Amino acid sequence: MKKSYSEITPYIHRLAEKSTANNQIQPEMYTKYDVKRGLRDINGNGVVTGLTEISNIVAKAKDEYGNSIPCDGKLFYRGINIKELVGGFRKDNRFGFEEIVYLLLFSELPNKAELCEFQDTLASIRTLPPSFVRDMILKAPGKDLMNMLARCVLALYAYDDNADDISIPNVLRQSMFLISIFPLLAVYGYQSYQHYYKEQSLNIHLPKEKYSTAQNILHLLRGEGGFTDLEAKILDLALVIHAEHGGGNNSSFTTHVVTSAGTDTYSSVAAALGSLKGPRHGGANIKVVQMFDDMKANIDTKDKGQIKDYIVRLINKEAFDNAGLVYGMGHAIYSKSDPRADILKICAKELSHAKHHDEDFELYETVAKFAPEIIAEKRKIYKGVSPNVDFYSGFIYKTLQLPIELYTPLFAIARIAGWSAHRIEEIQNNGKIIRPSYINVQDERQYVEIEKR
Repeated sequence: MKKSYSEITPYIHRLAEKSTANNQIQPEMYTKYDVKRGLRDINGNGVVTGLTEISNIVAKAKDEYGNSIPCDGKLFYRGINIKELVGGFRKDNRFGFEEIVYLLLFSELPNKAELCEFQDTLASIRTLPPSFVRDMILKAPGKDLMNMLARCVLALYAYDDNADDISIPNVLRQSMFLISIFPLLAVYGYQSYQHYYKEQSLNIHLPKEKYSTAQNILHLLRGEGGFTDLEAKILDLALVIHAEHGGGNNSSFTTHVVTSAGTDTYSSVAAALGSLKGPRHGGANIKVVQMFDDMKANIDTKDKGQIKDYIVRLINKEAFDNAGLVYGMGHAIYSKSDPRADILKICAKELSHAKHHDEDFELYETVAKFAPEIIAEKRKIYKGVSPNVDFYSGFIYKTLQLPIELYTPLFAIARIAGWSAHRIEEIQNNGKIIRPSYINVQDERQYVEIEKR
């Protein structure tokens, strides 16, 4: 006889309790066997599992005695400092994301003709298969846009006559196609969600070939004339900042692991999306925005004493979500500064002034000043703490009036450039399936016949 979910819920809870009781590995076991939990050493540094030429993160330098000391963070795309890359296209008042995608994929900066051809190609393939929007997005709306993105990516496998071909030219074709259409999947998914779950009007806009990726995102969301050049340029810069961040981040490492199994591009990207969806990875800037909203609702944000007290209560698990975290503060690698945050801070100030949100920006700056001091005082930490990329990206997205449901999909729209580069690098250079080792700590036991259990 069939049972409803509510009828089996008590049974599931009993099984869950049994599972929890029987699957608890004692913390001291990790020390005993020298296990690098989370693939990190005792100092929080990532365990080296591969080589890459795509990007590099620098957070330490050598002093005169050869000791490693924290330094201002640096990020390099294909060996070029991210600040120089951003400075280059901002000086020329150009959009930069497509240029960065080219650099990440092909390891060199394009000249004007190469960039123009690449931009035109991305624009020409920025279209979904016939009826795809109707059948996969509108007829099957979802509450979670990252899940919808993954579902759509897997569905596109069926529309590809060479889906399983992992030769570099074919993988590059697939990668460029996914890079071009990710804004459509994300925005159409959001509009479907708004229509079917929030009872809002449904307006589907087609992308424009003359527009950049950032312009098209805003155009798809708002329609004709719905954004300023400053808004599009700052969103473009946010995409550049999020396009790549070393091979060791969770979703890029997921790409390497899944690719090493020899699977198709669509499965690889769907797996990376599953990783990025996690709040410990791609959803952190949402928490930053929500934390500041809670702060403004509960204290006088013009009173610095109240701001300090709120930060203390955050750390003491007495405010916001009681997690003991000041969201947007600290990073696994950077200590003195996150170069991405440094860049976004400048843009956040520009945007807040243009949008008359100067007071909000001042509040963020006040928290950025006090939080590291209070965290260092309240907790024993092995390295410094500074604002990370999520601290300012959340502020920028909110000031751009982008829906919070799109914050993590926007990360995916940018990061698929890095995933694609890592997938191609894995196919070209590794050749072995990634298979880490786990130590079994379960004692051997005898089988017991069912009548004697």
